[in-house]
Amino acid sequence: MLRSHFRDGKEWAQEGLVLSTPSNEACKYFDSALTQFVGLYDDETSGGLKVTLENMRAADPDFVMGHVMSLGLDMCYNGRSRHSDSRLKLDLENLENLVRIQEQVLTPREKSYVEAIRLLGDGYWEEGTRVLDDILVEYPTDMLALKIACGGHFFQGHLQHIRDNVGRVLPQWKPTTPLYNYLFGMYAFGLEETNFYSKAEDFARKGLELNPKDGWATHALAHVFEMQGRTTEGIDFLSSTVKNWELSNLLASHNFWHWALYHIEQGELEAAVDIFDTQIESRLRSGGFLEIVDCTSLLYRLELEGAKVKDRWREVFEINRPHVVDHTVAFYDVHVFMSCLGVNDDDAINLMSSCDEFIRENKGSYCNVHADVRSKIIEALQAYHDGCYNKVVSLLYPIRYKIVQIGGSNAQRDLFNLLLIHAALKSSDRNHHSLARSLLYERKSLKESSPLTDRLMARALSLHHV
Repeated sequence: MLRSHFRDGKEWAQEGLVLSTPSNEACKYFDSALTQFVGLYDDETSGGLKVTLENMRAADPDFVMGHVMSLGLDMCYNGRSRHSDSRLKLDLENLENLVRIQEQVLTPREKSYVEAIRLLGDGYWEEGTRVLDDILVEYPTDMLALKIACGGHFFQGHLQHIRDNVGRVLPQWKPTTPLYNYLFGMYAFGLEETNFYSKAEDFARKGLELNPKDGWATHALAHVFEMQGRTTEGIDFLSSTVKNWELSNLLASHNFWHWALYHIEQGELEAAVDIFDTQIESRLRSGGFLEIVDCTSLLYRLELEGAKVKDRWREVFEINRPHVVDHTVAFYDVHVFMSCLGVNDDDAINLMSSCDEFIRENKGSYCNVHADVRSKIIEALQAYHDGCYNKVVSLLYPIRYKIVQIGGSNAQRDLFNLLLIHAALKSSDRNHHSLARSLLYERKSLKESSPLTDRLMARALSLHHV
């Protein structure tokens, strides 16, 4: 649902969301960029999100909230890090200089945004997202704060925060407020991630009723189908609505990923590989982190299931290679590492050593996650690659309830549940065989309709002659 009217400075002020810039043009570009950011699409009439952001900065190079939006998007969604990106460091310093110059002009809300961005840039993700949460208490219709906060919480595994942030503000919006329709898909995702599947489905369908082209509401409903084992329904849904959600081009790869997961669940590996070849791999070239994660995790899942995809790892790795030493988000790190293993590249060793260096030289709430959880996952991935299955179990089993801290969705992190089960099945330790069966019973209890679980249980019973 493309918008044709964007708010100028006066209109923003009337909504209580003052933008400190003399340029109405910059305000309108800000609204256009925000709309594309929330809708996860490139508006061709505006040149796309990247061009819109450039035009906004050109209209007023000193527009503080314009810089805030660009930096928030880059750090929470594109994985840029002060640690490895010298240009980002300069961008953050430039923002701080602008704030000093405009100290008497900026509103308290805008100053809070700058503080949040500074904290995120320094690796204090928990503290930064808390500042954004506080902004929403005072300004519940501030969609930018909501979107960046949800992104920050997503990559910290704060699932209840994602849900409740939207739940707190939704009743305070008017249906006539721009971007209102997107709240339903956002709330649906938080509900789904906290296991309120029926309510999540209701809100996702309401979002799609308001805007059939809402890729995020589509995505939330796809998650519901995945978590409830409704794979045939999921395939039918995504295939029948593809012309709508494919317009959300910044999310399309991920919705195709969900489609491929349904096929893997059903044991239709060729169909999943076909989706990778025809839809997902081509989108990898955008270099977006979501596309990188989609490609990497899908190939890894396919290999766990026995599919022959070795020849597909090289391109994925080459896109990942520049990010080996980024260490912005632990969730990204483990996926980059998978691609290193996929091509047996020495950069896997470089990533492990640079992670250790990152932990030694940096501080912040997110650095602690790298030390406590990310390092063990990466060790486990390496151990599985080396055939040391006993070691994989000893590494992953004790932290299985902590893995949520690296971020990502329940469906995305399920890869590590599967890795643990596969390792336990292959382990030489008979206690691990019992553990594998226990984990499969647990899995079946949570998702009764799961052909993948049934296949793994049959394998366990066959291998261990129970």
